[in-house]
Amino acid sequence: MNVKPDFSKNANMAETAPAFLSVWDMHAYYGESYIVQGIDFNVHEGEILALLGRNGAGKTTTLRALARLDDPQVTHGEIWLDHQPLHQMKAHEAATKGGLGLVPEDRRIISGLTVEENLKLAQIAPPVGWSLERLYELFPRLGERRKQDGVTLSGGEQQMLAIARALARDIKVLLLDEPYEGLAPVIVDEIEKTLHTVKAQGMTTILVEQNAVRALQLADRAVILDTGAIVFDGSAAEVLGDEQLRAEYLAI
Repeated sequence: MNVKPDFSKNANMAETAPAFLSVWDMHAYYGESYIVQGIDFNVHEGEILALLGRNGAGKTTTLRALARLDDPQVTHGEIWLDHQPLHQMKAHEAATKGGLGLVPEDRRIISGLTVEENLKLAQIAPPVGWSLERLYELFPRLGERRKQDGVTLSGGEQQMLAIARALARDIKVLLLDEPYEGLAPVIVDEIEKTLHTVKAQGMTTILVEQNAVRALQLADRAVILDTGAIVFDGSAAEVLGDEQLRAEYLAI
């Protein structure tokens, strides 16, 4: 078991924060398990960043820590988004004031509500993001099924609904946790096409995905985690072209 480090000399880095999303020296735990061990990375506005690594590397923990969820426990570090200190916010503040939209692995579609009701619920309070009409244009299937109970949709359609629900808020960064899991390749193609469209609209995205090749083909840049530490931070093309790097940290 790792011993928690001493952070008594924590420096305030507010004045040197870059303009968009920056993470400095972030540490996170699940109980006594030391999962994220002092990571630093930047995400540029409008890019897609693939956050990759083997199972247990700390990818989902990093996303949840960015979204300021209570589990995991972030014990140290600073997170700045467009000059706002996310590390000082609660989860609901990060989602509204901060501008983070998390699409969790289990999608969290609300049972008993239609597709449209799921979307309207996301817009019940400001700031409101994409309109229903714009979301249905992006996801025509959802428009066709707007009166259908959300939990009765297929897996791919539920993933579309989860992404649409995040975009229904006025967000600055879209966080996607395993969006391709369990989906047929043809549906993955549809999701990727959608993410290209969202990127063209200026959205910044962080993508956690076990299908590393598909993620790298979509992404501009990649950060690779190994046992809670960053072992690579650079272009996605560089990872695709480095067989040794992929074999050592991604098993591909």
